[in-house]
Amino acid sequence: MKSMAKITAQGAYVPEKVLTNSDFEKIVETTDEWIQQRTGIIERRITADDEYTSDLSYKAVLDLQQRYNVDLSDVDLIINATMTPDYKTPSVASYVQSKLGLKNCGAIDINAACAGFTYALNLANGMITSEQNKKVLVIGAESLSKVTDYSDRSTCILFGDGAGAFLVEFDSETSSFITSKSGSDGDKALNLYCSDLSQEMFNESLDNPEYIVQNGRGVYKWAVGNIPNIIEQTMMQANYNINQLNWFVPHSANARMIESICNRANIPLDKALMSLQYFGNTSSATIPLAIDLAVKQEKIKKDDLLLLVGFGGGLSYASTLIKWTL
Repeated sequence: MKSMAKITAQGAYVPEKVLTNSDFEKIVETTDEWIQQRTGIIERRITADDEYTSDLSYKAVLDLQQRYNVDLSDVDLIINATMTPDYKTPSVASYVQSKLGLKNCGAIDINAACAGFTYALNLANGMITSEQNKKVLVIGAESLSKVTDYSDRSTCILFGDGAGAFLVEFDSETSSFITSKSGSDGDKALNLYCSDLSQEMFNESLDNPEYIVQNGRGVYKWAVGNIPNIIEQTMMQANYNINQLNWFVPHSANARMIESICNRANIPLDKALMSLQYFGNTSSATIPLAIDLAVKQEKIKKDDLLLLVGFGGGLSYASTLIKWTL
């Protein structure tokens, strides 16, 4: 009997506090019109002072559980994608495991920044098809507001907080996963970083060591120049063509960037699912939040073909082509 991995539930959570573009007009020199024109963002959600990534992750899982009425007592692995963990150790996944009361469950965090959720999904698929696990919670969650410099006009307008979760299970008849691709261009890592122990990475002095620092122009150029090729390679790898796609779900970094990627990849913009308009750039949470919005809007139908492409810090990327099985 062949082991396959099937997505059986999904959920999401965003904090209550809303930070609008108008709010930023009081913080830095900017306007609502300027932000919308350049990013497509209207507002974003921000964690409370005592709210952290483990809290967002747990609440996203509770949403999944309540909406799909699934039993999580036999989950045997939690993979939490994040670049903003509560602590360096223990992992966010371990906190989620504890809050869910799962006694026989592995727990790991992975950090691939904005590509984290797709990496985590592909890892879950591999663990199940290799028969090491049977039921995996995959979570993408970030508290980016806690590492954002709100005096830096170029970055502070971008980032928000949120979480999304998928349940991936063993199935002998149906697979959600068709193919995947991943990689990284570490030579361009300093285009996007948030330093910690290393203050002299690559023997260069770093700005704002406690906060996210981004060369927006450099990231934009890399993404627009490389992601369309990754899209084409992923589709060819599975013997599908772009016209067969029902939905394209890129990392919601910037609406203008996604427009350029769609144009170069010959994907109609109305097939692109985004979460940035009301949630901002939530790094590893943008893709599950975009899918959650589309599910609630009844856009995604059973058996739809979705291409998920995460990209960002590293500069890393991961794609996964899936059939929607919910």
